[in-house]
Amino acid sequence: MFKKILTLSTALLTFCGCTAKENISGSTVSTAKTASYATDNSESYTIEDLEVLQDFLLGRRTDVNGKDFDLCKDGKLDVFDMCLLRNEVIGNTQENPESDILVTYFSCTGNTEQIAEYAIDYLKADSYEIIPEIPYTEDDLKYYTDCRADKEQSDPTARPEISGSIKNMDDYEVIFVGYPIWHGQAPKIIYTFLESYDFSDKIIVPFCTSHSSGIGTSAENLHSLAENANWYDGMRFSGNSAETDVTEWIDSLGLKDGEKVDMEYFYITAGNTTFTAEFAENSSADAFRELLSENSLTIQMSDYGSFEKVGNLGKTLPRNDEKITTEAGDVILYQGNSITVYYDVNTWNFTRLGKIQNTTKEQLLEAFGNGDVEITFSLNKSESADFSVAEFNLESGKNQHAPMVTLNSGYQMPIAGIGTYSLKGDTCVDSVKSALSQGVRLIDTAYMYGNEKEVGQAIRESGIAREDIFVITKIYPGEQFKNPEKAIQEALDKLNIDYIDMMLLHHPGDNDVNAYLAMEKLVEQGKIRSLGLSNWYIEEIDDFISQVNIKPALVQNEIHPYYQERKVIEYMHSLGIVMQAWYPLGGRGHTSELLSDETITEIAEAHNKSSAQVILRWDLQNGVVVIPGSSNPEHILENISIFDFSLTDKEMAKIDALNRDEKHDWY
Repeated sequence: MFKKILTLSTALLTFCGCTAKENISGSTVSTAKTASYATDNSESYTIEDLEVLQDFLLGRRTDVNGKDFDLCKDGKLDVFDMCLLRNEVIGNTQENPESDILVTYFSCTGNTEQIAEYAIDYLKADSYEIIPEIPYTEDDLKYYTDCRADKEQSDPTARPEISGSIKNMDDYEVIFVGYPIWHGQAPKIIYTFLESYDFSDKIIVPFCTSHSSGIGTSAENLHSLAENANWYDGMRFSGNSAETDVTEWIDSLGLKDGEKVDMEYFYITAGNTTFTAEFAENSSADAFRELLSENSLTIQMSDYGSFEKVGNLGKTLPRNDEKITTEAGDVILYQGNSITVYYDVNTWNFTRLGKIQNTTKEQLLEAFGNGDVEITFSLNKSESADFSVAEFNLESGKNQHAPMVTLNSGYQMPIAGIGTYSLKGDTCVDSVKSALSQGVRLIDTAYMYGNEKEVGQAIRESGIAREDIFVITKIYPGEQFKNPEKAIQEALDKLNIDYIDMMLLHHPGDNDVNAYLAMEKLVEQGKIRSLGLSNWYIEEIDDFISQVNIKPALVQNEIHPYYQERKVIEYMHSLGIVMQAWYPLGGRGHTSELLSDETITEIAEAHNKSSAQVILRWDLQNGVVVIPGSSNPEHILENISIFDFSLTDKEMAKIDALNRDEKHDWY
């Protein structure tokens, strides 16, 4: 009965604008207990009272049995009283916590609520839904219209009031805090929540929901609101994340059944292999632990002698040198600013940071290989987990809904989108709007395309949440590389979409390293999420990476069946860099020839697909992201409808054989 009443009341609140849940049928109460609420009303309420008020507001009855349901104290009964009464009933049914873990969340579309329910069920945790005193209506959430959400997110002092409160916060040791991403950040009502309680010595684990944006700085910007809490790195989930995605993340935290993460361990990942290491007991290890608590570290490490991998830590830590004879798995601080992982014996004055558990020289050599290797150090195993940039999960996609690839920056990007080269003025606006309406969520533009303003306009007018769209733009050699700060700000101003998901250098040129370093500063400020390069090849990338701090997450080059770039793709993938194809259909006077190629048309006929769809699918099966351009709505739809078929190995080989090393542009 309780479950049924709350489902009905949620439907009523949704209908009246109190909540904005997409899936009313999913609005149920967890089997775990719910944290106790407190209101200013001293009267006690029951489930039956909730049903009475619900029936009254739905017109099923003409009185409320004389009970005071005017919780808003405004002289009338309405949906706002229902909001408060629902909280009160939930709170009154659960007075004493059964768990020391609380999952609290704010949800407007039901996505965050679903992820929270997965966590509640798996952790057997108590739950608390953050409900605003003044509910958000549909109009309140129409982004880029100067709506309520726009105003709150742009106002540092905004603190929307919460309906009810938690009576028994002291009973919880671990608090999960879930929220949707609004304009790249947590909604300001989360700020209200965090400022309402004392979280000293408690663990706070943030999680968010969005279509493409990572959790980014949204979690970091909450830390100052509960400075005495122990903040764990957060996790971003999409609207279609599976329950197993949530449970695997929880397992990596070590918090199930109240077990806290053992901070005596850290994780070391190379390729597909993750090792567990135990911290040493000294001030150097403590400083290293503190460094990892801020962010995981990914370091390019090289062979030294025949017994270790060494890399620059990027920061100087205190030294506690002593004469040490190393063993396989020792993690050593050298001269305060270099980190080494030993797989053989060496005797010197070192500082021990930790030691990999249960490993051998042979296992380390197999994982690290010969030559340079990228190694990630992290406190959370989930951050060290391998992600593939060379092979996409195509089975998870469906037409008009491209799967994601995880970038080395931690953000996710759709693997199919639209390029806007040659699209100008209203044609550009209309084409991008058409693409967005048909499920495209990756948009590529550039300063040299002369359409950043139009792309931004289309995004703002699309009605689609900003965080659900991934935008790439580029700055160009010459004046923009000479004054990159001005160029970056110009892109931000023209697009006018709060932040840029990825910024690329358009191609190599004078001052390109300094231009990239300028972009890195904007990453620190949260104005740019990820960085990349366009028209960089093997020789250029090796020289470039050694001079910058943030590894490029993507390289965008000309790639199509007549110019396949096999060695470049393989090399970039080995560095953990995603490859993206411009001119995937041939480009500049060559598209017609490529689309009418006999080999491709035969394969297309066999699948009842167009030649363009076959070529784009070929790219995806090669681990290459595609951004075909078009102003034709039918072609745009066709280009995003490539997830209901696959090419056989034989068909892939036939297209591979078409390579001519024939480049169609000068870059």
